[in-house]
Amino acid sequence: MPSLPPIIKALLLINVAAFCVRNILAPQLTLPLALWPLPSGQFMPWQVVTYAFLHGDTLHLFFNMLGLWMFGSELERLWGDKRFIQFYAASILSAAAVQLLVTFLAGSIYPTVGASGGLFGLLLAYGMTFPNRTIMPLFPPIPMKAKVFVAVFGALELAFGVASSGSGVAHFAHLGGMLGGFLMIRYWRGQPPFKKRRRF
Repeated sequence: MPSLPPIIKALLLINVAAFCVRNILAPQLTLPLALWPLPSGQFMPWQVVTYAFLHGDTLHLFFNMLGLWMFGSELERLWGDKRFIQFYAASILSAAAVQLLVTFLAGSIYPTVGASGGLFGLLLAYGMTFPNRTIMPLFPPIPMKAKVFVAVFGALELAFGVASSGSGVAHFAHLGGMLGGFLMIRYWRGQPPFKKRRRF
């Protein structure tokens, strides 16, 4: 059970506080802070960040925060505060960009909330950093290597994203978070499509 490094602790506290404020005291915060599709007419630039701190219900919050703690704690200790913030920001921004594109093409008018895009970026980073580490996911409760776990979840998200319609789950935002995380790690390592630089 990894301890809580400072950025993870701050993210957990902010997300829980935002959930309590929005879901208990001020549900009207959904309008200005959720990520609204471009066709809705409600989109504002700051929503590409603020959406990641809102959650629809208690289970949504719980599983996102559990994953943030499980996979983010060790990565923050490995990378340090600054690099971890950069990576998490890249994941939630790329998730927002992909979601905006998908909802624009689909003509959707419904908002998106949740830290899942950032979490899926962290999940990908964990699999790339500790590929042969055995983990025990909650679903399914079968031990598997981290790289296998990431590959399975990525394939499932793609399949669900293509097959589902109106499910209420932003599968392509999850994939967008993984894409942003992948590109950030490639950038740090100086691998194509980026110029060679110091490896981390």
